[in-house]
Amino acid sequence: ASQRPYGSRAVLKFSQYTGAHAMAGRWMPGTLTNQITSKYLEPRLLMVTDPRTDAQALKEASYASIPIIALCDTDSPLENVDIAIPANNKGKESIALLYWLLAREVQYLRGSLSRSQEWDVMVDSFFWRDPEELMRQEEMDQGLEETWAATKPVVAEDWNAQTGGEDWAAQGAGDASWDAPAAAGGDDWGAPVQAGAEGQNW
Repeated sequence: ASQRPYGSRAVLKFSQYTGAHAMAGRWMPGTLTNQITSKYLEPRLLMVTDPRTDAQALKEASYASIPIIALCDTDSPLENVDIAIPANNKGKESIALLYWLLAREVQYLRGSLSRSQEWDVMVDSFFWRDPEELMRQEEMDQGLEETWAATKPVVAEDWNAQTGGEDWAAQGAGDASWDAPAAAGGDDWGAPVQAGAEGQNW
C-alpha cells in the first residue's frame, strides 16, 4: 500500500512481478475491517511505504492482527509496525529502488530466479513519472522533429570549381618592381609646390 504519489508506480510494479495486491493512492476506510464493502480484503501480510501517510491502513491491519512491514524514515512512527525497513521513503528514486530490491528478493526466494543470475528488469521502470512532465517531454521531442524536418540541407560549396573572378597571376601584378620610377600622373613628393597651392595653409 502507498498513499504517497512517489510510491504508487513502484507498488504497482512490485505487484506485477510478485503477484501481490496493490493499493496505490487513497486507502478506502474499512478495506480490512468492513466485510460489507466490495473492496474488502483479508491479506496475510501488509506492506506500507510510509507509516505516517498510511496510518489508516496500519490501524485497520492492527485490528485484524495482520503483520505489517513498513519502510521507515527517521521521523516515521513505529506503532503497530512489526518489521521496519530503515530507508528514505520520501524520494521517488529511493522508493523505486527499495521495491525493486524487494521484488527481486521475492523472485529469489520463490526460486523463479537464481541468485547467480541478474534480473533483467531495470529499476527505472519502478520510478514515478509526472504525467505533465511526460507530456512536456513529448511536446519538446515533437517540436524538435518538426524543426529538423523543416530545415533544408545546406548545399556544400565547391572550392575547386572555376569561378568567374579575375586571375591575378595572369595580370602580371606580381612582376612589377618596387624600384621602378612611378608611372605618369603619380604623386612626386619632391616636386616644387604649384602656384595654385601656395595659399593653402595646412
